[in-house]
Amino acid sequence: MAVAPIPTHIAIIMDGNGRWAQQRGLPRSAGHKAGVETVRHIVRACAGLGVKVLTLYTFSTENWRRPEPEVALLMHLAEEYARREVDELDRNNVQFRMIGRREGLPGSLLRAMDEGTRRTAHNTGLVLNLAINYGGRAEIVDAARAMVTAVRQGKLNPALLDETVFSRFLYTAGLPDPDLVIRTAGEMRLSNFLIWQVAGALFWSTPVYWPDFDKTHLLAAIRAWQESAAPA
Repeated sequence: MAVAPIPTHIAIIMDGNGRWAQQRGLPRSAGHKAGVETVRHIVRACAGLGVKVLTLYTFSTENWRRPEPEVALLMHLAEEYARREVDELDRNNVQFRMIGRREGLPGSLLRAMDEGTRRTAHNTGLVLNLAINYGGRAEIVDAARAMVTAVRQGKLNPALLDETVFSRFLYTAGLPDPDLVIRTAGEMRLSNFLIWQVAGALFWSTPVYWPDFDKTHLLAAIRAWQESAAPA
């Protein structure tokens, strides 16, 4: 009996932390902290299932509009995750990366991300991308700037430019495009997430808030992808 395929690259828009907390009469900070625990469980689940790449929409370029204390908390949680989890990620052969613009991010956060990337660079299992200060349009602009620079330096012949060449200038260069995009909390929008890379991906939305998202929901999304990918 054939084994059902698993998506090579899963991308997740982690939404609903604040609403999860509000429903419980808790501050939004409690929802964000609960969401970090979900990240831990889903990373383990994806690694166990054989997923090759997991990209998590951690902090968007639009999130800077949130109240300053909430932004500070999100920065702190991302830094804490990188520092606290790097040993387990390394033990489990997970390669840790950050994608997004570095400008404007706290130095301590960048140091934690860089250290996690360095410590796990040799690993050959799941690639975990945290998208921080990330925006899909910003990524495309940055890629275009890098490509123009390469042309000016004589490193790229513009006559050879195509989609494959352009993809080499994206933050996700060298990685396969997502097969499956999951969004929690019921929204049906990409919200500027990997807008170049997800052109051929299945979009799967669930009303479940991110802190309540678990392996059963992950498997439901994967089954939906398997059904969509099955020959007619």
